Amino acid sequence: MSEYIDIDYFRKVDLRIGEVEQAERVPGSDKLLKIKVNLGDEKRELVAGIAGQYKPEELIGRQIVVVVNLQPKKIRGIWSQGMLLAASVGEEGTPVLIQPEKKVPPGSRIT
Repeated sequence: MSEYIDIDYFRKVDLRIGEVEQAERVPGSDKLLKIKVNLGDEKRELVAGIAGQYKPEELIGRQIVVVVNLQPKKIRGIWSQGMLLAASVGEEGTPVLIQPEKKVPPGSRIT
């Protein structure tokens, strides 16, 4: 079990629904995809290690959960402006995207 955090700490994490508008493989990487997401009032690029499980074209139009207040990080020369959430399944930790049960407006906050 991981360390407990209090509710005030958790409230600092800004989770929102993003809708994937574009996705492409990162050149020179078997694992990374560059994903453009619509967050309602803005669009951002994310770099995610899900290329082994998801083809770029499968992601277009899909809704995902995004951590929007994570410090941006340059990955393979691309600024990743957030992080998508995925479950880690099995011994290999295969990523499975977390998504809403039904379609909601992009940018919707998760509370």
